[in-house]
Amino acid sequence: MFEKTLLSNLVFNEDFTRKTLPFIKPDFFRGRDEVALFNIISNFVIKYNNLPTKEAIEIELSNDKTLTEDEYKNTKTLLNSLQHEEVEQQWLLDTTEKFCKDRAVYNAVLQGIKIIDGKDKKHTPEAIPSILSEALGVSFDRHIGHDYLNQAEDRFEYYHRTEARLKFDLSYFNRITKGGLPPKTLNIALAGTGVGKSLFMCHVASSVISEGKNVLYITLEMAEERIAERIDANLLDVTIDDLYEMPKEIYDNKTSKMQNKTNGQLIIKEYPTASAHAGHFKSLLDELALKKAFKPDLIFIDYLNICTSSRFKGGNINSYTMVKSIAEELRGLAVQYNVPIVSATQTTRTGYLSSDVGLEDTSESFGLPATADFMFALISNDELEELGQIKVKQLKNRYNDPAVNRAFIIGVDRSKMRLYDVEQSAQQIVDSNQESKEKIEQPSGPQESANVYDKFSDFKI
Repeated sequence: MFEKTLLSNLVFNEDFTRKTLPFIKPDFFRGRDEVALFNIISNFVIKYNNLPTKEAIEIELSNDKTLTEDEYKNTKTLLNSLQHEEVEQQWLLDTTEKFCKDRAVYNAVLQGIKIIDGKDKKHTPEAIPSILSEALGVSFDRHIGHDYLNQAEDRFEYYHRTEARLKFDLSYFNRITKGGLPPKTLNIALAGTGVGKSLFMCHVASSVISEGKNVLYITLEMAEERIAERIDANLLDVTIDDLYEMPKEIYDNKTSKMQNKTNGQLIIKEYPTASAHAGHFKSLLDELALKKAFKPDLIFIDYLNICTSSRFKGGNINSYTMVKSIAEELRGLAVQYNVPIVSATQTTRTGYLSSDVGLEDTSESFGLPATADFMFALISNDELEELGQIKVKQLKNRYNDPAVNRAFIIGVDRSKMRLYDVEQSAQQIVDSNQESKEKIEQPSGPQESANVYDKFSDFKI
């Protein structure tokens, strides 16, 4: 019985105990005697930072008034049977990790049954996927922190490592994100109704597909066909009106040329408004991987506020907690599948009328900007609309200094659902802290790296 081997090593194998004890829970053991023995060992190690002797355990056992006489005898018999054995350490760690994961899943299934039967009043059935996911995620994380002095070399490599990012085809967006969106991140566009949230996501989706990357576009607002229509207009370089008047021969010719230019794939999936959460999206990703061998490089969710949470019911919770929960679950999804996720949110009524939107103008929940890695506002007014432009303002940025290029202008062609860079002369924004034209146009690459030591000429080596 592995439980006996596990308990023996918790008593006699200090290295094993220190590596595994934080991950082992009392409810992983079936017998009352095993639970009692584990609790004594665990409490002793936590309190005295040392392994207990069998004599110390026996004393603690005799003081345990919660055990019946039979339970006390069974536990003492189990204690006496524990002995030091030489075991292959890696096998022991791997087997203990599997034991913990199996027991966690078993307990999660039992809890799910209680929820379905109505015996668990604290959770709703929507919480079951999250409970199972947490159980399946049980693992021994042997990384116990960064040793600042001894891992200086690791830090240097990290500073000079080129991180895989999905580039924009908009220069200012690449500057403020240091080259594009990194994986495992949640990125949010904040805008009023009709300003261009979906237009922005459709444009970025089109540019990513053109670069040969795969895109999953999840829509809870517009029909799948409407999203495809916008991306068609962008990629085929025609207006939306022309799409409906174009002969099939020309349409086929344009789509054929587009397919020859890129290997990127696009899957658009529609869900009814306020009906889907991260659990549904996980199932979709797994199904796409199984049936189509499709793995996205970028996920769009249009848009966050009309998703639901897998952990809470909408009628029983305030909007702050609900939206924050949705944001946390989507960011968790990004981490689990190692992709960036792009979504959007509405401004408040005050923010919709404002020409200088801030984080405080986020509708429903300030918990969203607290969770997002990158957040920016899309701002429009009559003057910008007449010029065919949109103002972009950084609100939160974990990739770069948000004070640099705080605000900038991009062009918009709504008929073709396209965004584009405008001339530098159009960047006439007060207090935007934009980089100078000379700095922006300075070439990068070998020439830049050749002069890198000039910046550190005053440092002594």
